[in-house]
Amino acid sequence: MDVNRLVLASGNEGKVREFQKLLSELGIKVIRQADLGIPVPEEPFATFLENALVKARHASSLSGLPALADDSGICVDALGGSPGVRSARFSGLASTDEANNQLLLERLRGSSNRSCHYYCVIVFVKSAEDPTPLVADARWHGEIMEGPRGSGGFGYDPIFYDPLVNKTGAEMSLVQKNVRSHRGKAMQKIISLLKESYFA
Repeated sequence: MDVNRLVLASGNEGKVREFQKLLSELGIKVIRQADLGIPVPEEPFATFLENALVKARHASSLSGLPALADDSGICVDALGGSPGVRSARFSGLASTDEANNQLLLERLRGSSNRSCHYYCVIVFVKSAEDPTPLVADARWHGEIMEGPRGSGGFGYDPIFYDPLVNKTGAEMSLVQKNVRSHRGKAMQKIISLLKESYFA
């Protein structure tokens, strides 16, 4: 099957750049779903995998092209895995990174258990009805700080601390973050799966 073009089921410019850079070695052109007029679908499920599959199948169905989608978030042990799939909307539908971080810090105030992990799952479908999607996932373990540190990154990076490198996600360079992070690891896995399945 020809996979020289695919739709990325995301409007996030940072993700488009990351995926385009990594997929360019396979000669794959990444197209944003917004550039094709494809609206963002509902993400009604309780798991990252189900939501990523919905996004990928939706983009493929409306474009007629293969599609790639990811779903990711942060899971905090003391909160039973919350915010989880609601990470981006943790403080409400019009939430901001700063508001989400502040709410998470408030929920953990006084808690001695600060352990957590970022989780990312990436799904590739060759068509909307693809019965054998490629799936890759990864985790990034760490702890929630008691306050923000660093000026880089996005999301919960300023309060997510990686003890193995003694830095928050917001203190890491992009290169270091891509090596350590859930999304960087999952992206490398999906690229390996694409190579094995379509470029061997």
